[in-house]
Amino acid sequence: MTGDHQTLALLLFSVFIAVTLGITTWVSRNRHGSAEEFYAGGRLFSPLENGFAIAGDYMSAASFLGISGLIALYGYDGMLYSVGFLVAWLVVLLLVAELVRNCGRFTLADVVAARMAERPVRIAAGTSSVAVSVLYLVAQMVGAGSLVALLLGGTSEAARSWTVIGVGALMVIYVSLGGMRATTWIQIVKAVLLMAGTIALTVLVLLRFHGDVNGLLSTAARRSGHGMDFLAPGLRYGGDWTSRLDFISLGIALVLGTAGLPHILSRFYTVPTARAARRSVVWSIGLIGSFYLMTIVLGFGAAALIGPDEVRASNASGNTAVPLLALDLGGGAGSTGGTVLFAIVAAVAFATILAVVAGITLASSASVAHDLYSSLRRRHAKQYSEVTVARVAAAVIGAAAIGLGLLARDLNVAFLVGLAFAVAASANLPVLLYSLFWRKFTTRGAVWSVYGGLVPAVFLVLVSPVVSGSPEALFPGVDFHLFPLQNPGVISIPLGFLAGWIGTVTSPEPPDEARHAETEVRALTGAGAA
Repeated sequence: MTGDHQTLALLLFSVFIAVTLGITTWVSRNRHGSAEEFYAGGRLFSPLENGFAIAGDYMSAASFLGISGLIALYGYDGMLYSVGFLVAWLVVLLLVAELVRNCGRFTLADVVAARMAERPVRIAAGTSSVAVSVLYLVAQMVGAGSLVALLLGGTSEAARSWTVIGVGALMVIYVSLGGMRATTWIQIVKAVLLMAGTIALTVLVLLRFHGDVNGLLSTAARRSGHGMDFLAPGLRYGGDWTSRLDFISLGIALVLGTAGLPHILSRFYTVPTARAARRSVVWSIGLIGSFYLMTIVLGFGAAALIGPDEVRASNASGNTAVPLLALDLGGGAGSTGGTVLFAIVAAVAFATILAVVAGITLASSASVAHDLYSSLRRRHAKQYSEVTVARVAAAVIGAAAIGLGLLARDLNVAFLVGLAFAVAASANLPVLLYSLFWRKFTTRGAVWSVYGGLVPAVFLVLVSPVVSGSPEALFPGVDFHLFPLQNPGVISIPLGFLAGWIGTVTSPEPPDEARHAETEVRALTGAGAA
């Protein structure tokens, strides 16, 4: 990229960072430091504000960079991510949002522990929440590295590494100083910027083809080198049984995973009532649905105007398809329009990454402090406040995400998020649904459900082609993979539900009928909810 691109994009980066740091500083001066303020922003957000924040939290680098890149490279098969991410919100709306708001206070573990023995349940749920969050954070770090590598010409590994480190440091500052209130406003600002940028690019793509969608798709198919196969299923997930099963596994993980994501569940606690939580989801579905429809246009637009070969030459996983598309739509490399549009898109993508990592870091640090620390601390040891522990946890989690982000820098960000969704659907969703809807569910069933999904999911990822045995793996030079699929969801999600059932039916203690009845009334009516 030219010096003009670099200068303008870095200037816009700096403006967004300055604005968000200003928001964080202002919020940190106007708070009273309670756990409710830090974790839930005082529960003062309206459904519209929370709907924009949920959308800002959910529309990540995987959505803006990764999905469009996969569509540009693989056509129809890349759209699976758009469809899966959107359909997942029906599960959240119908089964989770209102009940979670009524049953919990700050984290997923609050919902489960309402009718179980608190210590083992909180430790299990807190552990799984941190695992999902770190895996999700890695995807955002990879997106940040890819973006800045493109901006600097793709030659500076040192710049890429320092970008990942800088993003990690910023997210720790946002969370530690501003808590949920600052994080929410950063996500709202980011959602507005992302929607505006995506709408502008979509309109420009359609104008380039004079509104002829058929012409857009035909051109994309012709430039792909695969002909009409580019517009049909099977280019990425076709052929042998392994690829087809991977397709099914990914689809299940995407549809079921959203309802188990800690940073999404924590957003339902920032509104005053369950009705407001439900209305927040309706707002977010409208925003997210329109956004994913536009990513389809951007993906095929990149294939038609840039070509998969050029996209792959810039970044093997396709993470830079949208910035390259913006450069072409603005007039090409060296043009003023191209420079401006590329810089704006790069800045919006960078804002997207910063806002999402702040939300994920806050949710995971809340799990460490509210669930793990409160359960594991010794009775006679020196007691620290949960908020202090959460701030320290944010720094530790940030460091872990930075290290893994540097290691996984060549993987597609949407693919990495698919793994996080699989772990969330395997470990968090079964225990959440059982707790809300199964009267006979017990503490043993809850613990077994979490670990019965978490351990197989993580193990299958470690022994899959994602880690070794393929040119795109984390360790391409070695081969210790045993599991043929790249996404473990088709195996690990049923195991999570099965483990919860086995643990319950073999449990020596009977279920606490009184506590379940109390939780059921609270979930359905909101009586006694925080």
